[in-house]
Amino acid sequence: MLVGGQSVTEFLSSVLPVPGNSRLEDEFQRPLVTLTFAQSLDAKIAGKGGKQLILSGRESMLMTHWMRTKHDAILVGIGTALNDDPQLNSRHIPEDERPSHLPRPVILDTNLRLRPDCKLLKNYRERKGRRPWVICDANLTSGDERKSILEDAGARVIGVPSVDGRSCFIVIPDLLKVLYNFGIKSLMVEGGATVIGSFLAECARTKPNTIIDTLIITIAPMLIGDDGVGYAEKLLATQIPSLKHIQTEVMGRDVVVVSALK
Repeated sequence: MLVGGQSVTEFLSSVLPVPGNSRLEDEFQRPLVTLTFAQSLDAKIAGKGGKQLILSGRESMLMTHWMRTKHDAILVGIGTALNDDPQLNSRHIPEDERPSHLPRPVILDTNLRLRPDCKLLKNYRERKGRRPWVICDANLTSGDERKSILEDAGARVIGVPSVDGRSCFIVIPDLLKVLYNFGIKSLMVEGGATVIGSFLAECARTKPNTIIDTLIITIAPMLIGDDGVGYAEKLLATQIPSLKHIQTEVMGRDVVVVSALK
């Protein structure tokens, strides 16, 4: 598939920063972060109650799977993990072209609600995927039955401090530092709505380039309506970072917009 005369991999290489070429990694002790998701024309990313929607067309879905191979890890929130039961792999790339590199699945799950029979853990047990890392509130990492159940199912459970000691939100800079120290140099954040909103708000609160490096949004030609789930409804104007446009490409029926954070 060609994108503006380039292959998909050439397109991604032209818009994604390369680990090791940025002083930000060592200065802030974090991986390079790509925030990416698909949305409808009315900025919805899921259906009513978080129900999974297939928004991306074939071409942009293939681009997303190639993008996964260019990152050390993929992060999703527990809402996405429960509603979509994702595999977070590169299965849409033709087998004869598929890179051997598999990204590490990372689930942001403050209260350890991930199901032990989910596809991510099943794929790991069947040697079809890498071992998932489950990020939870640091207060739950000692003697909690939920932790033992997930570890028995194959997960690695990692505790990170929560905001003000509450078990609802993980401190994002601490999360990124922990992942960096575990060897993750590039991180692809895919959603869902709460995770996207949290990363954008944290990016606006701090220096933008200390949290997110690249924002890639796939816009599908469809409308979902008020029942759909968006990612910006609860963000104040002061919580929305400024963007610098990098590139816009048409991929099949979809439009893919790439931006950097100012």
